[in-house]
Amino acid sequence: MGTTAGGLEEALAATEERVDAALSAVATVTRELKRAKTSVGRGQVRDLRRALEAVVGRLEEASRLTADAAGSFTFDEREHLATGGYVEELLAEAAARGVAMFEADGQLLCYPSLIRIVASDAAVEVDRRRERRLRPSLLVALMAAAQGRPPRFRPEPFLESLASGYDLVRSREAARPGSVVRLVDIWGVLTLLPGAQRDYARPEFARDLYLLDSSGVTTTKSGRVAGWHASSGTRGTGTLTTVARSGQQQLYWGISFKDRT
Repeated sequence: MGTTAGGLEEALAATEERVDAALSAVATVTRELKRAKTSVGRGQVRDLRRALEAVVGRLEEASRLTADAAGSFTFDEREHLATGGYVEELLAEAAARGVAMFEADGQLLCYPSLIRIVASDAAVEVDRRRERRLRPSLLVALMAAAQGRPPRFRPEPFLESLASGYDLVRSREAARPGSVVRLVDIWGVLTLLPGAQRDYARPEFARDLYLLDSSGVTTTKSGRVAGWHASSGTRGTGTLTTVARSGQQQLYWGISFKDRT
């Protein structure tokens, strides 16, 4: 494979230009062949000879342009994805289009989606779904379109899971009812099974916290009310970061569940 200098968008644009030229040449060949067929049907011998001569010339040009297009894409996409160049391209493209996107914990956050680079498969994962359409301009456009649709998220079941995790952590720490518990510790008990933290990473958990927060749902089935808490450690250990609908970073640190008074 070839160099990654200039980026994937530039390499694709250059190849696209060559493919367009080849398509135009092939279309000309097709047009001349149709003229030849018409002349055959009508017995217009002079026009037939002219059309066939034109086909030969256009076919040589089409062959040259097709070969040029076929050999034009030498970009090493796996290296580009593995070395961080692709992430830089996506961030730059998003910024140019006014789409809020930033990197956190090895993933890209672009409300309401999470993007993970899968360099070994020359692909990305968008919300766990494999995506092979890698052109930066297209992928950013897809993310922008996703922002206009309501997220598929059910706040009530997620709140119940948070409350269950909260109870486990509070019990483990022998803390009194209603105490503040770090959200990252709740994520830890919710992902105890082997491979669970890989399948439900911190950025995804943080995104779901924001979706719950913005939903306005705060009361569990048992009547306990959730409360968000920040601390002096909000920007330190245990902080969970995501991106809000507005494009601003949203930070989460602790939560409590208290009986309604």
